Amino acid sequence: MRRLTIIIATALLGIPVAGQSIYRQPSDASHPTAPQVPAYAVFAGDTIRFDTAEKYERMDRELLAFTYMQSNSTLMLKRSGRWFPFIEAMLKDNGIPDDFKYLCAIESNLDPKAVSVTGATGLWQFTKVTAREFGMEVSAEVDERYNEEKETIGACAYLKRAYAKFGDWTAVAASYNCGIAGVSKRMEAQKQSSFFDLLLPEETSRYVYRILVAKMFFENPEAFGFNVPDRYKPMEISRSVLVSGEIPSLVDFAAQYGVSYAQLKRANLWLRSDKITNKDRRTYRILIPKPAQ
Repeated sequence: MRRLTIIIATALLGIPVAGQSIYRQPSDASHPTAPQVPAYAVFAGDTIRFDTAEKYERMDRELLAFTYMQSNSTLMLKRSGRWFPFIEAMLKDNGIPDDFKYLCAIESNLDPKAVSVTGATGLWQFTKVTAREFGMEVSAEVDERYNEEKETIGACAYLKRAYAKFGDWTAVAASYNCGIAGVSKRMEAQKQSSFFDLLLPEETSRYVYRILVAKMFFENPEAFGFNVPDRYKPMEISRSVLVSGEIPSLVDFAAQYGVSYAQLKRANLWLRSDKITNKDRRTYRILIPKPAQ
C-alpha cells in the first residue's frame, strides 16, 4: 500500500519512477504532413510538370526530406536572412536567375564554413581544382573558397559557362553536381536534350528535385510545418582595408583596427593562418567588423 501511494504521488508530481520513461509525447507534438506534390513548378522561368510516376515520386521524396529533417531545415531558414540578400544581389549583377540561390542553399545549407567529405568548401562548395580554375586562391594562408564574394563570382562564372553550353537552366543546375562534361556526355550517349529524360547518377537525379523543393520550402515554410520568424542578420562591417603587402601578425593587425583576432577571422573566413606572407604581392580586401558591444 505504501509503494502504491508513492507511485501515485510521484506520478502526480511528474517524477518518473523506476522503469518509467522520462519522455512524454505532447498531445500536439506531431509534425504536419509534407506538402503534396504540385502539378508543376517554375524554375528560372521554365515550367516543370510532375506528370509521370518517376517525377512525382522523386519530388515526393524531397518534400518528405525537407519536412522531417527539422533541425537542418530550421537552420537554413534562419541563415537565409544573413545570406540570401547578398546572394540575390550578386546573381542579379551577373545575369543569373534568382532561383539559383536555392542551389547554393542545398550545396552548403547556407553555411560558409561547410566542407564536404570530398573536400568541397564554402557556400558554393568548390573543390580546390575548380576554385583555382575560376580565379580563387587556395593556399595554406589564403583560401578564397571561404570568401563569400569571390566564391559567388566564381559560381556565377561557372553557371554562365554551363548555360552557354546547354541553353537550359535545369541542365545547368544538374551540371553543377556532375559537371558540364558529365551532363554533355550522357546527353550525347543517350540522345536526349532534357535533364528529365536522362539516366543520371542517383545523386544528380535527386539534385534538381531538391532545388525545386528548396524553392517551395523557402517561399512557404509554413506549408512544411515551420514557423521560424527569427532570421540571422548579416555581420555588421565598419570598413574594409586593401592590403598589398605582408601582414606578419593578424593578431596585431586586428588590434590596430580595434577588434579582436577572433572577430577579424570570423569576418574573413578566407584567412586560414595567423599571418599573410603574400610573396606574390596580391591585393586583398580585409573586412573590419564593428567591435562587439
